[in-house]
Amino acid sequence: MIVDEIKVKYIGGATALLEVAGLRFLTDPTFDPKDTTYDTGLYILHKLADPAVQIDKIGIIDFVLLSHDHHFDNLDRLGRQFLSSVNIVYTTPIGATRLGANSVGLENWQTAELQTKDGRILTITGTPCRHGPVKGDRGPVTGFILNFKGETQGAIYITGDTVWYEGIVEVAKRFDVKMVILFMGAAIVKQVGNDHLTMTIEESFKVVELFDKAVIVPLHFEGWEHFSEPYIEIEKRYKAKGLGPRLQWAEGFK
Repeated sequence: MIVDEIKVKYIGGATALLEVAGLRFLTDPTFDPKDTTYDTGLYILHKLADPAVQIDKIGIIDFVLLSHDHHFDNLDRLGRQFLSSVNIVYTTPIGATRLGANSVGLENWQTAELQTKDGRILTITGTPCRHGPVKGDRGPVTGFILNFKGETQGAIYITGDTVWYEGIVEVAKRFDVKMVILFMGAAIVKQVGNDHLTMTIEESFKVVELFDKAVIVPLHFEGWEHFSEPYIEIEKRYKAKGLGPRLQWAEGFK
């Protein structure tokens, strides 16, 4: 199963290095330095931490899994420059239109196939997201399911920037997931409202229950000023719920 082979290495924020079957993937590339600010005219984002690995030390990346291209905490300036160095960037259809070049958009449930170094076929399937409340959705955003073609168990689910909603339930109906790379942080950007735009800890407990055979790998919970539920709060509340064993921190974070 793919879940038994994959290695997840922490880079920072929503950025992780995934290595499986001789292929190297990067989620949501963010490599700008600490204290960079981003003034969009509507709001200002502030980055609080350097990446764990500098962009010139990351090595060759084959593919990028980009949940969306229009927020700096998922694709910052250096991350955007980095996209041209990979084979394919998988993202939303509208994001692929904006980025052009080597970008491919995946609709919800649409699947792309990649040949691995050992001759197997790895599938990448787009999954639905809702990036905030119904009347304040900051999308469009995509998540991803990774698996080997022909295998029905042990899939990896990368949620992307989403809150809890019915689209996640639909993922569970369609796929047997053994690892959830869960974007958390309860992001709140005050200039656009007081609603959280990504998963809260409380919502994540529903994910734990729904994907009851899966380990939970938190991502997108630190390194930016707008995250409101950091690592220490995640650990504390999972332990209080007796769910500590379900957490699996990415290599290099702890």
